[in-house]
Amino acid sequence: MTSEPAQDRRVRRTRAALMRAAITLVTERGTAAVAISDIAAAADISRQAMYQQFGDRDTLLLAAAVDLAQRELLPRAAETSAAVTGRDRALAVARHFAGHRVFYRALLTGSCAFGLNRALGELLLPINRQAVERLAGERLDAHTVEDLAAFVTGGAATLVNTWLVDGDDPLDPEEFTDRLMRTMSIVTAAMREPDSIARAGEHDR
Repeated sequence: MTSEPAQDRRVRRTRAALMRAAITLVTERGTAAVAISDIAAAADISRQAMYQQFGDRDTLLLAAAVDLAQRELLPRAAETSAAVTGRDRALAVARHFAGHRVFYRALLTGSCAFGLNRALGELLLPINRQAVERLAGERLDAHTVEDLAAFVTGGAATLVNTWLVDGDDPLDPEEFTDRLMRTMSIVTAAMREPDSIARAGEHDR
């Protein structure tokens, strides 16, 4: 087995340190408008190294958010164990966002908002695509499966964003999960109903 080159390890450590510092400072200050010099200093990394790795602050913040989601959110959202229910997964996701509310809210109310929504959507779309395929994949063409997965992903993102930005403190993941599950139950019931899918198909002809 070939060991990782020392330069690659240094780059990985540098990027990880900068992303951790970005999350910490944004969370402490409640704003994404954190000076690059402050992030570099907190990470004990030179500004030059920061620019070499990320180019600008928004790129760093988005990378930090994606890294956080990949490490903490995706494993919970993608859990397929028979012992884990859909509500369990939804609650785990709600708890993740509630636990990092200040960080995500700062990005959602700043210049990173569009990029964050797009990046998180790309992470979660494959999971929702699989869910749509399990529910109604045999009765739907590939394009419709993709459209439904995008619809579910975008709709859920809108609910989460509103909850994170405007929800009362402290956020209640249990209550939000109940809301999300009620909404999703209507969508999934329609996907399970062959007649509703057939009627939808008739509109396309």
